[in-house]
Amino acid sequence: MPDLSPIPFVKAYMAGDELTYVNQAFSSGSVVGDGPFTARATELITKLTGGVGSLLTTSCTHALEMTALLLDLEPGDEVIMPSFTFVSTANAYALRGAVPVFVDVRPDTLNLDEQQIEAAITERTKAIVVVHYAGVAVAMDEVLAIAAQYGLAVIEDNAHGLGGSYKGRPLGSIGVMATQSFHGTKNVHCGEGGALIANDAELLARAEMIREKGTNRSAFFRGQVDKYRWVDIGSSYLPADPLAAFLTAQLERFDEIQAPRQTIWQRYDEELASWAASHGIGVPTVPEDCVHPAHMYYLLMPSHEHQRGLIAHLRERNITAPFHYVPLHSAPAGARYGRVGPGGCDVTERISGELVRLPLFTQLTEDEQTRVIDGLLSYPL
Repeated sequence: MPDLSPIPFVKAYMAGDELTYVNQAFSSGSVVGDGPFTARATELITKLTGGVGSLLTTSCTHALEMTALLLDLEPGDEVIMPSFTFVSTANAYALRGAVPVFVDVRPDTLNLDEQQIEAAITERTKAIVVVHYAGVAVAMDEVLAIAAQYGLAVIEDNAHGLGGSYKGRPLGSIGVMATQSFHGTKNVHCGEGGALIANDAELLARAEMIREKGTNRSAFFRGQVDKYRWVDIGSSYLPADPLAAFLTAQLERFDEIQAPRQTIWQRYDEELASWAASHGIGVPTVPEDCVHPAHMYYLLMPSHEHQRGLIAHLRERNITAPFHYVPLHSAPAGARYGRVGPGGCDVTERISGELVRLPLFTQLTEDEQTRVIDGLLSYPL
């Protein structure tokens, strides 16, 4: 009988030292935030992203909220972003009363279309948020040039892109700020977690206070002030040290985690190429100046009917292959809190109804991947 054991879309990976480190954190009594494992994880994140500095947060969502606070956004200010992204990208700015302005994505990389940004800029625009979809970099030179011309901040939502690069520069080091996700679906994780990357020392210093409920508590513990006070707006964005301990074990094995993912991604790309081309199916585009971290492999089916059909076809074979984002501009909250840029979001609407993500995780075996590929090739087109 054929093997019909479940193949999930993702499976959280354990590198080996996670529980040992968590036990050390609890045994030492350092269970609150900013303990030794927080410091170690922060050091590793800063090294991977090439930023000026980083701060561990409870989620990428909270890191995005911190960028909104650091931008001093006021009600009515506008922030340009893709519609094809997770809701947190928009929520972070809508929570401050700012208006998300949704711009279409490119049909090749599915990243924010840099050619449509300028038309969406108004006198209220304060920032451009780019999302490196599937860990493939946005055309950052063009985005930075537009931002410089209009005096706008550029934020990198790098939830997919840890370990990726653009023209030799690590993703996360290019905008004035960046955010990372360590959710259980990401390449490295701690169940729920994130980080803020700051590429400006003054922003980093202020971010430290915002993360500590708007106080200079961290400076107090370093002996830099005699007492800590409420000095800025803020919230509680600091994770407990045992979570940082788990994440540290993952970050220390980053290359070990990444190597199988790259092999799996490359095999999909090579073995599906001719089948996809002959049936009008799109596959990921990676520009020559970009290095991606093998976060995701997806297909763009010829129609919405084929998207649904392929998902069902694989489900019958006990293989989970989901679609992805519902465009934010088409959602009830998107219509209420945001607006669409002048160019519309036609590409976003089309690819949302075509995209299918394939199983990709460090532990995916060669036999399991063969099952996925065979399932794809057997789909009637």
